[in-house]
Amino acid sequence: MSGKPQRLIALLAVLQVRRVTTAEALAAEFGVSVRTILRDIQALIDADIPVLTERGKYGGISLLPGSQADLSKLTASEADVIRAVGFDLGRAARLGAETAARSAAGKLTAKRRAPLRGDPPLALSDVLTVDNRGWFAADESPDVASLARDLRLARRLRIRYRHSGAAESQVYVVDPYGLLLRADRWYLIADSESRPRMYALTRLEHWELLAETRRLRVGATLAGTAAELGRSLESRHEITVTALLDADRVDIARRILGSRLRSVVPGPVARDNTTVSDTTASSNEGARATVKVAVLKAFFEGTEGELSFPLRRESDEFDYGYALTVHKAQGSQWDDVMLFDESFAFREHRARWLYTGLTRAARKLTVVR
Repeated sequence: MSGKPQRLIALLAVLQVRRVTTAEALAAEFGVSVRTILRDIQALIDADIPVLTERGKYGGISLLPGSQADLSKLTASEADVIRAVGFDLGRAARLGAETAARSAAGKLTAKRRAPLRGDPPLALSDVLTVDNRGWFAADESPDVASLARDLRLARRLRIRYRHSGAAESQVYVVDPYGLLLRADRWYLIADSESRPRMYALTRLEHWELLAETRRLRVGATLAGTAAELGRSLESRHEITVTALLDADRVDIARRILGSRLRSVVPGPVARDNTTVSDTTASSNEGARATVKVAVLKAFFEGTEGELSFPLRRESDEFDYGYALTVHKAQGSQWDDVMLFDESFAFREHRARWLYTGLTRAARKLTVVR
């Protein structure tokens, strides 16, 4: 079974023809772990599919007696969209298939009534909502539905694509596998000159359907190629940068950097030239943390221009800081410092700013007014 949405449909089909079964039997049949089957069953329950689970020697997994979850009621388009995205109506809408998804959900889900006193606890779907969109994500809305329709014809594409950081777009003829949705971003997965490539739809300016049938690598599949590209991106050669970060910015750094933020070590509280331990500080104001961030080695060797665009797009770029603001320089010191005096801009804090800037130098200080 190639993915979770397809497996959910297959699970429903199995439960319809069997009065009762077990997680172990389903796991063996689908070639996945028992834990995966239990998560799939919970996903069906969360989607209001009337699945009953009972523990014990005579327990098992079954559809509730008299339930209306009948796959034979689904039209071909309804079954297709459920196999593609499961019961995620938001993703179905992006594919232009929201009507079919809603219709399918209405045919498969149980009718709910308001809970009465003494009823069992609420369903998990009543107290949990999932939003897969990234924080502060721009609503660029690529035309996923139209591209998906063309991809189903299994023909080659001529695309005009602008790589990250490039001013001009380029034209490629590609052999497409299909679409990947990852971290709320859509990508076209395709072979370009028999090499797998990942193209962000937000920078796909145009595509044209060609007459030739697509020519894919022998044995290659959409899921396998997407996984291959993902592994290549996440297992790249890296070095670790150690930096000081304001303690109240650590949570933001975790959200932005994800697994690339390798470690965080709380540090002392710094106020001007005085150091106080964290345990004696009344707040996080002025506190610092030492963070280690994974960065591509190429940025230190001056060869970042040789990186592939998908790899560079998903990485954190590094450059040497030849000039820093006084605010950013707090807690650091250098032998030779040139200070551009902009203290006039800080009004009543002029003396504090100037003192902080002057004390960054250990041996030599040049002040430019």
